Amino acid sequence: MKVRIINQSRHPLPGYATPLSAGMDIRANLSESVVLRPLERKLIPTGLYISLPEGYEAQLRPRSGLALKHGITLLNTPGTIDADYRGEIGVILANLSSEPFTVNDGERICQMVIAAHSRVDWEPVETLDDTERGAGGFGHTGKE
Repeated sequence: MKVRIINQSRHPLPGYATPLSAGMDIRANLSESVVLRPLERKLIPTGLYISLPEGYEAQLRPRSGLALKHGITLLNTPGTIDADYRGEIGVILANLSSEPFTVNDGERICQMVIAAHSRVDWEPVETLDDTERGAGGFGHTGKE
């Protein structure tokens, strides 16, 4: 699938690290480094603008290495970029660790997955069909 992109950063276009990768690495586009203090969140610019086809979204997800090694995650994960959004892609990074973390220009800060989605037309009803699970939730399937 071809997706139109404007790259106003100083970095290469997002790309897949391996032939079977689902996500593309997204890099910070900063004029100077940004320090995230413990429990702080900041919007990090990327310099990227995209035009997705109708029926698709871009999902921004944390990078597992940053999460495990430094406690860095995306606050609203997955972040959704709708097909009609044309602004700069920004990434809300959060530091869940007890140590400050410095985000440097060009650093890989998240991954982007392009996914198809469906739209629904709600059908109001009075009852729903029965299932084996029924209304059980929040840990229900792990109980015996």
